[in-house]
Amino acid sequence: MYLIAGLGNPGKQYEATRHNMGFDTVDCLVEKHNIPQGGVKFNAMYGKGIIGGEKAILMKPLSYMNLSGGPIQEMSGYFKIDPETELIVIYDDIDLEPGQLRIRKKGSAGGHNGIKDIIRRLGTEKFIRIRVGVGAKPKDWDLADFVLGHFSDSDRKLVDEGINDAAEAVEMILSEGVDAAMNKYNRKKPKN
Repeated sequence: MYLIAGLGNPGKQYEATRHNMGFDTVDCLVEKHNIPQGGVKFNAMYGKGIIGGEKAILMKPLSYMNLSGGPIQEMSGYFKIDPETELIVIYDDIDLEPGQLRIRKKGSAGGHNGIKDIIRRLGTEKFIRIRVGVGAKPKDWDLADFVLGHFSDSDRKLVDEGINDAAEAVEMILSEGVDAAMNKYNRKKPKN
């Protein structure tokens, strides 16, 4: 069984913001695979279904981005998920162009506070992550204002494609393995 955790912030004011790429990707997977949502456990919304022929739990931590590790740690423990092979975390990345993906099997937090908390709570940097690009912060902007802001119309189109690609990457990881997904999506550039 896989645990697919999309990171974001709960609440209407955060919908469709740069920081909610994980939530948006989980919503895309829920829709594509008709996975029932609405369960709440360990301060996270979740639902169970089949993706790529594998049992999967889709979750959105409700603890706000910087405290994402607690719900993921508790859900992993409860469902006996091995973080190193059965956890996929999806989140935003300001170092990638809007809609561009990067898939990794492990790595540092790279300055992302949600990932820092997950690494701290799980005690490992070894878990699959899918980063969805949101574009670079303008020099004169505050980082929090930027990631909690909305996209321009042109960037929104690219990001929507990236969210769909991230959902397809999850499907490929579950059906063909993480290396296949890395080979396909780490090379792909968003269409301008």
